[in-house]
Amino acid sequence: MQWFSPENVVAVGTAVLGIVASVAMVWYERRVPRRKRIGYRVQMDNPIGDRSGRANRRLGLFDETPDMADATLVLLRIENDGSQGIGGGDYSGPESHGLTAVFTDRIVRGVSVTQPTNTDHLMDHFTAESGFGYEGNRLRIPRVPLNRGEHFKLLVLLSGGDVGREIRLIGGIHDGEVHPNRSATPDDQPPLFSRAARLISITLTLSVLTLAGIVIARDDHPLPIGCARGTLTVTGSTAFAPVVRDLAKQYEDRCEGSDIRVDARGSEAGVGDLVSLGARSKSAPAMIAFSDGPTPRAGVVSDLDGTRVAVSAFTLVVNEGVDLPHGLSLADVRRIYRGQVTRWKQLDPHLPDLPVVLVSRNADSGTRQIFQRRVLGTWERAPSTSLDCVHQDDRSAPVMRCELDSTQKVLDTVARIPGAIGYSELNLARHKGLRRVPLDGAAASIEDIEYRRSNYPYRGVEYAYTYRRPLAGSLTAQFLAYVSQGTGESEIRTHGHLPCSAPAVLPLCADDDG
Repeated sequence: MQWFSPENVVAVGTAVLGIVASVAMVWYERRVPRRKRIGYRVQMDNPIGDRSGRANRRLGLFDETPDMADATLVLLRIENDGSQGIGGGDYSGPESHGLTAVFTDRIVRGVSVTQPTNTDHLMDHFTAESGFGYEGNRLRIPRVPLNRGEHFKLLVLLSGGDVGREIRLIGGIHDGEVHPNRSATPDDQPPLFSRAARLISITLTLSVLTLAGIVIARDDHPLPIGCARGTLTVTGSTAFAPVVRDLAKQYEDRCEGSDIRVDARGSEAGVGDLVSLGARSKSAPAMIAFSDGPTPRAGVVSDLDGTRVAVSAFTLVVNEGVDLPHGLSLADVRRIYRGQVTRWKQLDPHLPDLPVVLVSRNADSGTRQIFQRRVLGTWERAPSTSLDCVHQDDRSAPVMRCELDSTQKVLDTVARIPGAIGYSELNLARHKGLRRVPLDGAAASIEDIEYRRSNYPYRGVEYAYTYRRPLAGSLTAQFLAYVSQGTGESEIRTHGHLPCSAPAVLPLCADDDG
């Protein structure tokens, strides 16, 4: 092996430089609060009129106004130049206003507020009720919310004193700082990076480009970063299958030589196939099994390696002939699935006199397991009494109950049979002829779950299982990273799930009670 090849020298140098730069940036981030920052700049501090003793024809009227012979104009720009947005509650002062501008040796006579185009909403905060006003040499500035990069300007008329006297902004930000910026002209923008940061970025970029040029010159067909060649089988959850199919197609289009086959057969069936194949293989098999919720096998098979990928919401669905505007309580759902409610009219005289038909998933379904764990609190105890969900084979059973092997079949059947009730992943439950059923007064909403506006119970975490940890660089490892580490985030959201890679969703994924 040739250790001192050009690409190795550049790679090692880039790695060392990257480590040093990373340590320096970590130190800087720990020592200097940059996450939330308000900066202020004095963009103009000019006298009104000529202070040399000569008459000023253009602005001489100020000399005729009482106490305005020494008038000055200051343009003060206040901006969010940190990495996060700032809300009204982020200001740390006890007063009703957020910040105070202090003009040394001068008295505030008036103020005008301006803001950039498309930020008219900022003006709503400049009211007396929010603390906006001035007294003496102090100007009170309200708690104005500022998105990252937003700013506003204050044109202040002052008297007394002279230009160039100190102007300070007093106040604080929780987990951040208020600091002065320097500006040569009213319209220039503060640099996004410091000189040191720009130098490091340019050096690292040149090193990476050099290394890439060497690699490309030596390899006529390089794979994009994160790509691998080979064949991979993805199985398991039918509820999560639409997401996986779209991500697999995107990965194949991006990564030449990859072949990903999606065979959704139900969560437990997929995990069972993975365990069976893994037990026969000496190395980690090229297979990923997705499961709605944690598989019970994880506590038995130590070689199963699970990754939390997304939070999914599920919903009960009924045939459109059963109108439940207020939904069902958990107690009513449990009575229905214990066979204690055989006709809908027993729940409410206004409901149709139709027999209850339970359309369930088979025992391999993760959707069913989450329903049992989060809604019923126990197993679906009643055995299947019908093979086709139409003819009751066991006449002695109080209700008709059938089991199907996919979410789509459940939805088709509930939409077709009057009085039927079933369950499904939320985003798939858009079938004509169905009604979604709220639980304990809460409707299924992925947004309400994400922002903690609802305690809707029928939800769970989607897991991706492999047999042992896949080899680094293998197609299994690369595709799993593509799905679970941020690349697939937008696709997961498009299909109505919450990606565990999103910071706001991490607690929901971590709190899965398994």
